[in-house]
Amino acid sequence: PRERDYLKTILHRVYGKFMALRQFIRKAIQQLFFKIIYECDSHNGIAELLEILGSIINGFALPLREEHKLFLQTSLIPLHKVRTLNAFHQQLAYCMAQYAEKDPRLAPEIIQGTLRLWPMTNTPKEVLFLNEVEEILELTQPPEFLKVQHSLFTRISKCIMSPHFQVAERVLFLWNNDYIVKLINSNRQVLFPIVIGALYKNSKHHWNTTVHGLTYNVLKLLMEADASLFDECSAKHRDSANQETADDEERKRKWEKVASMYKDKTGKEPPKVPGAAPPRS
Repeated sequence: PRERDYLKTILHRVYGKFMALRQFIRKAIQQLFFKIIYECDSHNGIAELLEILGSIINGFALPLREEHKLFLQTSLIPLHKVRTLNAFHQQLAYCMAQYAEKDPRLAPEIIQGTLRLWPMTNTPKEVLFLNEVEEILELTQPPEFLKVQHSLFTRISKCIMSPHFQVAERVLFLWNNDYIVKLINSNRQVLFPIVIGALYKNSKHHWNTTVHGLTYNVLKLLMEADASLFDECSAKHRDSANQETADDEERKRKWEKVASMYKDKTGKEPPKVPGAAPPRS
């Protein structure tokens, strides 16, 4: 670690002192990132290189050059899919925040890139992504938020219903952030219908008591923000849930009819399909 710290300091000072070498250094770092993204998953110096990049990005002149935007799109965002992300995520998130702070118009691109690479079965990584999303949302202006609100809150609603309590707990903590709550309430006609169904399902079916408490708190906040819209969305959710139950019953009835016809014709019990899930009740 001490050796890497010394190398980090030397490289940073070389970058600051020799203007002619700056592009070469950025290209070398980019090539190394490509190797990690597309060839091998691990490298001991990624966190240190990202720390240097954070300082470099902080010094970018405005408006950002196309080269710097391409670096974000092709190198930094794809780093999120690396298996060893937890080793350098803090530094990577800082670089993302620096880009969003420099040019708020890049915030939707960062969020969309994160959603595109969202982990499906790795819950610790999912928590890291939620931390980063909150950080980027704090730097997102309302006009830019409109571009990603639907896709982002569709993912958030899935996280709310996650059976893993840390994921559900972390996503519900977003409502503790005043700026994010303000963004949500400003666009409540679009966002309330997306999340209310997930919150109701959580309140009935989630196994963790802490998640239950947070869910009820969020439902209370939504109801206080716009009671009439909340009631309307709640009614739609109830209708949808009733329809889903009716569809399940109808599906079950049809399968029972098919099984009965098979038994009448062959005199045998219908065979069970290997690996098939039982009908929902």
